[in-house]
Amino acid sequence: MQKRSISTPIVALLVATACLPAAANDVPWAERTLTDHVDQSELEGRLDRDALFNLIERGEELFTAKFTELDGAGRIMATQAIIPTKRKRPPDSLFQRIAGTDSNACSSCHREPVTGGAGDFTVNVFVNEGFVNADFDTVDPQFSNERNTNHLMGAGLVELLAREMTADLHAIRARTLKEARETGQPVSARLETKGIFFGHITAQPDGILDLSGIEGVDTDLVIRPFSQKGVMTSLRQFAINAMNQHHGMQAVERFGERWTGESDFDEDGHADELTEGDISALVAWQATLPPPVIEVPDDPAWRKAAARGSAVFDEIGCNACHVRALPLDSLEFSDPGPYDAAGTLREGEIKGAIYDLSLSDWADRLERNEKGQWLIPIFGDLKRHVITDRQVADLGNELLGQRFVERNEFQTAELWGLASTSPYGHRGDFTTLDGVIRAHGGAARAARDAYVECAEEDRSALIAFLKTLVIPQ
Repeated sequence: MQKRSISTPIVALLVATACLPAAANDVPWAERTLTDHVDQSELEGRLDRDALFNLIERGEELFTAKFTELDGAGRIMATQAIIPTKRKRPPDSLFQRIAGTDSNACSSCHREPVTGGAGDFTVNVFVNEGFVNADFDTVDPQFSNERNTNHLMGAGLVELLAREMTADLHAIRARTLKEARETGQPVSARLETKGIFFGHITAQPDGILDLSGIEGVDTDLVIRPFSQKGVMTSLRQFAINAMNQHHGMQAVERFGERWTGESDFDEDGHADELTEGDISALVAWQATLPPPVIEVPDDPAWRKAAARGSAVFDEIGCNACHVRALPLDSLEFSDPGPYDAAGTLREGEIKGAIYDLSLSDWADRLERNEKGQWLIPIFGDLKRHVITDRQVADLGNELLGQRFVERNEFQTAELWGLASTSPYGHRGDFTTLDGVIRAHGGAARAARDAYVECAEEDRSALIAFLKTLVIPQ
């Protein structure tokens, strides 16, 4: 069998890295970021405040780290695919804008207005999961979907909402199947959780389920709250995917010996680049990021306009999808989570840890309802909707579907933090809120038309209200 050859520049890189003396990695000026790893075995049960905040600190270090080839950055013989996939040949360069790697640090993109925030148009990402060997460098939309960088503020609360909603939907499914089996009759049930309607299912006595009535969620009834399409289940999955695609830093729990039979799957000379504990630290940091807030300015005219705009928001139907707040029963964030899938560390494989988000200073600012539930003001519904039609199609500018989600279907964007995260739209190509509102079609067409037909004063008031939804600095 002919031995696979590696291009000269990459060989030189590997040789240079391998020839560095061990002491060169220990000096303060060493050209590497990772000096040690987080031990997952030390993360068990409920973490106390000191342990949690130490883990959060390590997570922030990893999120802001500018990884180098001495850390294992770059994936010479692996693609950006979420399923471990070998390249057919090494790339000519370690950096490629489309196929990756394409970034030095997580904070290179998630940076506005604070670390963990959103990104400008210049740091858009290219989603091309269907191409396992995307060795081309092109922005042609036939090969990838261009997406603006979302902010991560309040991400732990979003995942907790998704987990509780998933549990509710699964409980409805189980009750429906049980009733059909016991009565010997078909039974239909509404899929509703936290006031959000996801269609209906019908169970037959023999256990067959009719799933054709499901709306806005996958047929497994798992709410996947992350990405514009709503296709990522957890912060853990998101972190592992992003570390591989953007930095070529491969997590042991997906790319290590257990799943691939190799400790250095990307063949860059660095084994076990990110441990389970490293990923847990990244999750803990993201999960405890403070949520955006409503910040009404002191200017009397702005306060008056924002109050009117808040009313307009409801009157024209924006709140049908951009639901102001969803109730949350618990602030306990288990990691790994209950719905993480293969290739991501899962419950049952280890004891796992619990991050109590109530230990965060910002938790005291969350409002609670009469049931004692926390009200999470995401201005969203964690549901996918068709957002374009024949007349209004600007937001349907993608040519590729993603994980069986149609091109014109997107998860409702959470509006919290909106005023701090321009530009707008899935691709970030709307510079004003007025512009992106006018681009809403499909399920949002009625609200969009109502906005267009509003008096100029009311349209201005709505913008004044939306401009109060900020990320604290």
